[in-house]
Amino acid sequence: MEALTCIVVLNWNGAEETLACLDSLAPLLVKGYKILVVDNGSTDGSPEKIRAAFPDIEQLCLPTNLGYAGGNNAGFRRVQELQAEFVIFLNNDTIVDPGFCAPLVETLRLQPLAGIAVPKINYWDRPDLLWYAGGVVRLSTGLICHVGLRQKDAPDFDRPGPTGYATGCCFAMRCRDFEEVGGFDESFAMYAEDVDLSLRVRALGKSIEYVPSSRVWHKVSASLTGRPFLKLVKKSRGALRLFSKQRAWSGMALYLLLLPLRLSGTLLKQWFAGRSYAE
Repeated sequence: MEALTCIVVLNWNGAEETLACLDSLAPLLVKGYKILVVDNGSTDGSPEKIRAAFPDIEQLCLPTNLGYAGGNNAGFRRVQELQAEFVIFLNNDTIVDPGFCAPLVETLRLQPLAGIAVPKINYWDRPDLLWYAGGVVRLSTGLICHVGLRQKDAPDFDRPGPTGYATGCCFAMRCRDFEEVGGFDESFAMYAEDVDLSLRVRALGKSIEYVPSSRVWHKVSASLTGRPFLKLVKKSRGALRLFSKQRAWSGMALYLLLLPLRLSGTLLKQWFAGRSYAE
């Protein structure tokens, strides 16, 4: 019997984005993949709208918003009940290539020491620009960044291999590995929980594998559209929580030292909103 792969899509008051995401995922249903929508206590009628459009897709409706980590952990408990072997966590503000799953799962099948497989991700509204082609994390200096961010897509970014961390936008894991590592740390309110998970996977002696043959397009922070300052605050809280958990005091100090520059950059992005693209 073919091992089950379950795709978990977390929704919170984003019916329109989630419906578009599910539309791109629909071809996978006939290939035996399971799709689970986790509704994080939405108040916009999302469950009803999703049920009307995709009656065959299972929904797990949570009574309150548990955040990214809590919502996905709740979804994973359902994935365990389904006895899936692989789980893919996917943001609802994405559009996927119909074949995006297979390279991720195949990487995990063929590489026993691969703990996470993560795709190449481009901007949805500028598909020639990269959003994620790997991740760099250096706790001692406070550096956490995407490889290739806002750069033109090019053959140099088509080389698969180990990377520093996986973005929570989309990644695949063996269910047993996600369980062993303890899932997402729910003390992270939003942002950096993906870096934290990646570091814990690496601590088990497993790698984070960048798989550019898997393709996803990201609409980028749909839940915080038009609020870049709030996004900076949330990202900074997540980063500082990560440095504290890892006891990376030098990284925390440097991050705080450079925070005014990040604030200035955010204000400039607001000023030139029509020309720039948020992370």
